[in-house]
Amino acid sequence: MNTSWRSAALVASAAAVLALTTACGQEQGSTSSQNVGAASTPTLGAGTIAGAAGTAGAGAAGTDTSDQAQSTTAASAGQLTVWNSDEYGKVLTDSTGRTLYRFDKDSFEPPKTTCEGECAATWPPVPAAGATAAEGVDQALLGEITRPDGTKQLTVAGWPQYYFAKDTKAGDIKGQGLKGAWFASAPNGKKASTKGGGGAGAAGDAGGEAVGQAGLTTRNDPKLGEVVVDKNGMTVYRFLKDKQWPMSSKCTGACLDKWPVVAPVEKNDTKGILLKGYTVFDRPDGIKQQTINCIPLYTFAGDKAPGDTKGQGVGGTWFAINGDGEPIGAQ
Repeated sequence: MNTSWRSAALVASAAAVLALTTACGQEQGSTSSQNVGAASTPTLGAGTIAGAAGTAGAGAAGTDTSDQAQSTTAASAGQLTVWNSDEYGKVLTDSTGRTLYRFDKDSFEPPKTTCEGECAATWPPVPAAGATAAEGVDQALLGEITRPDGTKQLTVAGWPQYYFAKDTKAGDIKGQGLKGAWFASAPNGKKASTKGGGGAGAAGDAGGEAVGQAGLTTRNDPKLGEVVVDKNGMTVYRFLKDKQWPMSSKCTGACLDKWPVVAPVEKNDTKGILLKGYTVFDRPDGIKQQTINCIPLYTFAGDKAPGDTKGQGVGGTWFAINGDGEPIGAQ
């Protein structure tokens, strides 16, 4: 009897230790795609852009699969232009005014693209041929890489450059921040800012980050009280259909176009945030997502300015959170 009691105790202790060491355990293969509580993005036709030819269907593995939007692929980027955007600072465009983007999963040292196949249909590579630097931009920053299909793609400061299929006219910048990995390019090859300033970042390619505000912090909203915001002051949300343990997300695919993930933020770059269960979620789609208390974090594409809370209560499943990760106003 004593032996049996000791065995049961040991099993219970081992289970407790396992639970502690696997807090925030990650559930693999969570690929359910839901665009919950948000109307699907309207299908857009191919835009007419000067100097462009050919079309490519949208849909991208690990990128944007929300619509069957089409894109014109420019024969040449021509002389690049610097667009002074009130919202994003200095943004690099081609000669027709079409925004150039960079992808965080690529590398600049050495220059390498990871966007191929269906991804390249949604994010067409910018051709290297005929591209020249904009006025005030160092021509030495421009380069090229040979893609797996043999075509030459423009690079800026080593970063491969892309268009976005849903940008159909000059000045469109609809791809900014998508999936927490796609960003408009600043003239120096860094990320364009979401608060202006032209992406003038520090070493380690931290361009475009707001100065003086933590990567995740809280603010006092007049209606909701304490809410978590990112470094740009944008409200952070959680999805009630996600799981804390084992940690998994039910927002994938097209859902992420409306609810981009919050990219990883270092613990020492937070203020007023619960650090227990503060970990990075390695999503099945390959995207890394920050969590608070094992809760995956998102922003809302419908929030256009710091302080917006348009995602609050959407579908009865999306809610702003406080510093402990608790949903505000959820029933």
